[in-house]
Amino acid sequence: MKSKPDLKFSELIADYKSYMDNKSDTRLLKKAWDFAKLAHTGQKRLTGVPYVNHPLETAKILTSWKLDAATIAAGLLHDTVEDGGATEEDLIKEFGIEISQLVAGVTKVSNVKLRGSKDQEFVENLRKMSLAMAKDLRVVLVKLADRMHNMRTLYAIPKEKQERIARETLEVFAPLAERLGMGEVKAKLDDLAFPYVYQEKYKLVKKESLIHYKKAEETIKTMKRAILRRAAELEVKVRVNGRKKHLYSLWLKLERPEISWDFEKIHDIVALRVLVDSVAECYTALGVIHNLYKPVPHLGVSDFIAQPKPNGYQSIHTKVFGPKGKIVEVQIRTYEMHESAEYGIASHWAYSQAKSRGISGELLENRGVAVDSEKLSWVKQLADWQKELADSEEFLRAVKFDALSHRNFVFSPLGDVYNLPKGSTPVDFAYAVHTQLGSYIKGVKVDGKVVPLDFKLRSGQVVEIIKSKSSHPPRSDWLKFVVTTTARKEINKYLRNLRIKE
Repeated sequence: MKSKPDLKFSELIADYKSYMDNKSDTRLLKKAWDFAKLAHTGQKRLTGVPYVNHPLETAKILTSWKLDAATIAAGLLHDTVEDGGATEEDLIKEFGIEISQLVAGVTKVSNVKLRGSKDQEFVENLRKMSLAMAKDLRVVLVKLADRMHNMRTLYAIPKEKQERIARETLEVFAPLAERLGMGEVKAKLDDLAFPYVYQEKYKLVKKESLIHYKKAEETIKTMKRAILRRAAELEVKVRVNGRKKHLYSLWLKLERPEISWDFEKIHDIVALRVLVDSVAECYTALGVIHNLYKPVPHLGVSDFIAQPKPNGYQSIHTKVFGPKGKIVEVQIRTYEMHESAEYGIASHWAYSQAKSRGISGELLENRGVAVDSEKLSWVKQLADWQKELADSEEFLRAVKFDALSHRNFVFSPLGDVYNLPKGSTPVDFAYAVHTQLGSYIKGVKVDGKVVPLDFKLRSGQVVEIIKSKSSHPPRSDWLKFVVTTTARKEINKYLRNLRIKE
């Protein structure tokens, strides 16, 4: 009779076969499972379960993201050297260079521990992580799955460690998942960390939101029935479901000054999600919804299909007057867009597997994920920064306040979209458009109105740089308000050259 972990492993194999039935792959996974059990013989987690349960759960998460066999095997093996009885030579001998390098990469990323914003060891480990990501993104996917399971069992570790691990999840790993387009993974990590970092706020949001979730869910049920009925009449094939806003995301929104804990001002506490087969059907579905429920004039429609977000996110968002005049957000997307929005870079890998690696796009370096390289340019940029920015504090700023900060999406007057960190100004925007544009800033208009250079941009705004006829030097006081690494680097470069000439 099979043990409980072996039964779970059988489930993993069944899940893997559901999207990639390859006998040599399943043999590889079985071999990795047997090796992991041997390497962790006699070890137990603080929860009291056999240690091997952790790499198994990590591998199961990777399988749910429909990743390749090498990545899942690395998930099974990721602790065999660091915490088990195996050596790196054992891994190379049994599984080859590719998998052993994945495991070694995960070990490096695992050393990223948040001990303080100026801690030299933390900064150096962030440097290692950026290089590991640029070399093979699958390393970070294994780490995210590892962190997901560790967060689910965080209750078992000593209390003094809980907050530190939860905080580094909020500050490093959840934002990393977001930058990789893994919206559902980011939201789950945030929610798992929330009660450990902001315990009282978590309790308050959970309590206060219950009645509002209930009311919103009743509204959603009524709208779902109406949309399905009308779509069937028009022979439009749709799937409709409700999506509850995650608690951490809800708390951040409630804390905004313009919301100030007024639940009536939050229109997506439960959003309607409409899934269809094709892009054309997205617009047909939009017509069906607007025929049933009038769009809210001042909030309008956000079309991220015509203008995708820089991380690849695509969907149509519309806010409509639902039953009893309640404003409700409806999101419309194809099934493929939905997979991409939930699991980001992992879904691109799965899609390329399903298409027998025929998907267009580049592989990052010579491994990893088949995906449009522009969407991942920030990964290469991060690796470049770690080489260029010798100063630890400057590199930390680049990672925490640029690469991994909350993103705003702003537009040029021609409709080009730019992905900027929270707190960005028109000067940051200018340097994002072109590194020379900062030397030609005469003035700025945002949504047609003149604003100061230190104006804080918000998502959806249109930014126009009014250019001077001739170039002029950037001002040193710009360093007080710019937040992007590119802007800071270009301004500092000019000021350094000026000092040399003097």
